[in-house]
Amino acid sequence: MQLALFDLDHTLLAGDSDVEWAEMLEDLGLIERGKIRGFLADYQAGTLDTQAFYAYQVGSLARVEPVALRELRQTCFHTRWRPLLDPGAKDLVAGHRTRGHECVLITATNRFLVEPIAKELGFEHLVATEPQAVDGRFTGRIVAPPCLGPGKIVHLERWLEARAMTWGGVKESWFYSDSHNDLPLLSRVTHALAVGPDARLLEVARQRGWQVLPPPSPGQTRAGGKTQAE
Repeated sequence: MQLALFDLDHTLLAGDSDVEWAEMLEDLGLIERGKIRGFLADYQAGTLDTQAFYAYQVGSLARVEPVALRELRQTCFHTRWRPLLDPGAKDLVAGHRTRGHECVLITATNRFLVEPIAKELGFEHLVATEPQAVDGRFTGRIVAPPCLGPGKIVHLERWLEARAMTWGGVKESWFYSDSHNDLPLLSRVTHALAVGPDARLLEVARQRGWQVLPPPSPGQTRAGGKTQAE
């Protein structure tokens, strides 16, 4: 197997999917305003309290009835996520696929939120933080560990195991990411690609001779807090 792995936020998406979701819910008065930006700053600094963050992130799913929740997700997809997708993202993924690579979107964001984005980008495989659900309703908890940092390796190994494979069976691998939080997985693949990397990742990429790519650009511009097609 040849495996092409892609982070989502600030890699294929010119923004953060969690932030966009939370800010939409804030505007609707469904969650407390401003907390998500604090979590984002901690994530970027490498000091994120993952338990508190996922209680907040997945807790937002538990507050809403399932039917209404799916409607909110569709609204967020059309008004906030899709406009921020890099115009070349689909072609990048398709290029790996035409070379016979298995393409996987692997993200710390929970699966429920990311599913429509993965579909839009043409991914058949999604590895993400798994929100716990009982009788079709989210509980506000996740199936440990979160798909974050070294947790991405745990989730990827589970994905491989479900296909009767191990990492040793992967002949060649690529991973695109913007964040130093992904260094555990970036250090394991045969081709690490730093996309608009943060300062720490850029330093490591230069030291190790990894390819550095420009950050994603939105497919649409946003004006006055709303999306506007270019």
